Amino acid sequence: MKLLAIDCASNLCAACVYDTEAKQELGRSVLDLAKGHAEHLMAAIAEALKAGATDYAGLGAIAVSVGPGSFTGLRVGVSTARGLALALKVRAIGVTTLEALAAEAAARFPGRAVLAALDAGREELHTALFDETSVLTYGPAVTTLAGAVAMATESASVLAGSAAAQIAASAGRAFDIGPETATADILTYARLAAGKGGSERPKPLYLRGADAKPQAGFILSRQER
Repeated sequence: MKLLAIDCASNLCAACVYDTEAKQELGRSVLDLAKGHAEHLMAAIAEALKAGATDYAGLGAIAVSVGPGSFTGLRVGVSTARGLALALKVRAIGVTTLEALAAEAAARFPGRAVLAALDAGREELHTALFDETSVLTYGPAVTTLAGAVAMATESASVLAGSAAAQIAASAGRAFDIGPETATADILTYARLAAGKGGSERPKPLYLRGADAKPQAGFILSRQER
């Protein structure tokens, strides 16, 4: 089966085609964007399909990163994945950014507990803890830096994600560190999705509300007649 994986959880707008039987990537397209995922995602998908010598009709599943990550990017990626899955009558499979980052760390340091953590701003971190067999034991959740340091010190020997160096520095001790990025490689999402069952529709993983709030000053008062 050929699986299309897409990721818009951070600055990257990424897509790849993966052969689940051969366990091989067939083609990819990765753009590094500050914004504009909605405008570029379909072109990135088309390029990945072309590189993989396939088309939409040849796909058997759609995988997508569900976050935590960019509020707008997640909406773009997940809505696209669900729309394609509906049109093609195939499964859509969600993979969190934290499990993808932890999987890359576990591949580098096998048999070790991993704390995946992303810098969420406002002195908050988005975290998830995985045991020595890569089973989720905590999160995904919002934590403070102090809470993440305590968790890492007590339960993990490997850190991953954009907050990994910050946690290690605050803990004042050495940790093995996996990827220090805000998202994983697109192939990691494809591989994880290929191993998932079920048919639940993916939805964005928002651990807190959107930063943008309505401004009351722009609301017009209702006129009585």
